[in-house]
Amino acid sequence: MNVAQIDEFFARLAARNPDPKTELRYSSPFTLLAAVMLSAQATDTSVNKATPALFKAANTPAKMADLGPAGILPYIKTIGLYRTKAKNLAALSQMLVDRHGGEVPADRDALQELPGAGRKTANVVLNTLFGHPTIAVDTHVFRVSNRTGLAPGKDVMAVEAALDEVVPDKWKMGAHHWLILHGRYTCVARLPKCPICPVAELCAFKDKTPPTPASVTPRAKPAVKSRQRDKQTPSSQRRAAKVRSGKRGRG
Repeated sequence: MNVAQIDEFFARLAARNPDPKTELRYSSPFTLLAAVMLSAQATDTSVNKATPALFKAANTPAKMADLGPAGILPYIKTIGLYRTKAKNLAALSQMLVDRHGGEVPADRDALQELPGAGRKTANVVLNTLFGHPTIAVDTHVFRVSNRTGLAPGKDVMAVEAALDEVVPDKWKMGAHHWLILHGRYTCVARLPKCPICPVAELCAFKDKTPPTPASVTPRAKPAVKSRQRDKQTPSSQRRAAKVRSGKRGRG
């Protein structure tokens, strides 16, 4: 895509969703950090089902650290890699208490030092909580960036660098939200919904999903008339039999 096409790409996504936000549910900086960390290699839906009860039991780093891995585990068993995530969440919470006074730091290096919080988590937190124009690259963003030709790259870091270079500044705050949602609901992995895609003509993907042919209504078959014998009374049957025998005799 050229500069004008990229600007139009985001303009169309923004027209559909002017104020994009994460679909993870949270009520504080800490619960957002925890939810993003738990969402690694898992869906936002699965995280949103598990976290209400977890955050009711522990909605601060101190309370979460007190739960410990064993206490966290029962709440997140429905999330992928839950054993590792329980350990990381407990350790992350303890580190926030010990090093940051129980607050979520607004610094990339400090965020990436937290157990289980990689670059993607740091980018989401910096963008969502602190207003940094960072672009988090997950599987959806990676797929959309490569498939459309927006910002091709062989790995996550390459795609992030490419997006940072080509996305106009005015779109950077919402860029990763738009790309995530576009990849989640329209530019899906197996069968992208190209016929309803708002940016289809800007997209470089060669194997676009064709429109579904209009269904052809088959011609209705003519109704088959049932041939039913006339119902006759016993007396009328006898008269009809006499008439038939009389005709045979005259022949």
